[in-house]
Amino acid sequence: MLYNDKDAALRRRARRVVPGGMWGHMNADKLPEGYPQFFQRAEGCRLWDVDGNEYIDFMCSWGPIVLGHHHPEVEAAARRQEALGDCMNGPGETMVELAELVVDTVAHADWVQFQKNGTDATTVCVMLARAETGRRKILLARGSYHGAAPWCTPSLAGVTAEDRAHLIHFEYNDVASLDAAAHEAGEDLAGIIVAAFRHDVGRDQEMPTHAFARRCREICDAKGTALIVDDVRAGFRLHLGGSWEKVGVRPDLSAWSKSIANGRPLAAVTGTDRFRDAATKVFSTGSFWCEAVPMAAAVATLNALKREDAPARMEKTGKMLRDGLDELSRRHGVPIRQTGPVQMPLVLFEDDPESHKGNAFCSAALRAGAYFHPRHNMFLSTAHTETDIGRALEAADAGFKAVKARGAAPGPR
Repeated sequence: MLYNDKDAALRRRARRVVPGGMWGHMNADKLPEGYPQFFQRAEGCRLWDVDGNEYIDFMCSWGPIVLGHHHPEVEAAARRQEALGDCMNGPGETMVELAELVVDTVAHADWVQFQKNGTDATTVCVMLARAETGRRKILLARGSYHGAAPWCTPSLAGVTAEDRAHLIHFEYNDVASLDAAAHEAGEDLAGIIVAAFRHDVGRDQEMPTHAFARRCREICDAKGTALIVDDVRAGFRLHLGGSWEKVGVRPDLSAWSKSIANGRPLAAVTGTDRFRDAATKVFSTGSFWCEAVPMAAAVATLNALKREDAPARMEKTGKMLRDGLDELSRRHGVPIRQTGPVQMPLVLFEDDPESHKGNAFCSAALRAGAYFHPRHNMFLSTAHTETDIGRALEAADAGFKAVKARGAAPGPR
């Protein structure tokens, strides 16, 4: 049983002073019944809400937590830098150390610039592509999420047609669609921005095919434009050198955020030497972009990811979770679809267009102590152990039982 009295009281207070009580992707009103809005603390792969309910965390703060909450090495580095200074008149020396480490880690990178959020990074990438080429058109996959700025936000509220006048869409993994979009752009093509893999909300995930990734590279090479990989969500979970290393294609520019500093606010753009001059001319900045504490945390995070062979560790536990969910699905006779990389699992139920089954599963699993999501890809961290996965599968068993009971009940489903 979940207790939620304190959470309910905080929601009532918030609605008086915050429009809607919450905004954006963390609005718990969009989640299944019982999901808390407010949290008290986190440790490793565990999360406690303000009412003291404990969960095994499979959202990892929507991606940033890659080593587990309160990773001791990262926290120690942050404390050391905090004692020296954080938001100063310029960056600390840790910025140079971090830049060297990023360029050494990311396969295509000759240089790096830092920002705060993923939207900052993808927007800077688009600006750099236009600045270097002197062109306007940007190709992107229909339905892909690249941030919350007017040019890319999924909501049209407050957005004008002019904000998107130079965007041309194609279908992810569809080479013919990509070719048609490039033809439409003609000589005005500045770049192609593409997600590391297809992770649209509420639909099966798709890894990029070799043919699609190669065609993106071929078009950019032929037309002298920028290939931009948006690695904000997937970066450092699939491959430390960049997610498209797995398909053998390297971009000109990449956007990073989420897991780069294990929960500290930081983003980055990496690029090849061709775009170095453009990066000195595009004016992109912010009062907090050079904070030294997140950069110190990022140095510790990247070093730990390398030392722990993090992608392989998360792949092992992710496969355990996927195999266990498949077994539970067969045992209960409740079909599911699991797609995408196991480090970033997505579980959808067959014949569930409105996510009723997914919501029932997640609510029951939440009551049993596992925090899943019914429509969005989830995230593994290196803090998830085999024991944690076993406990999570026990909670998932309760979820499958709830879906099966729902299907057996009379009346509307």
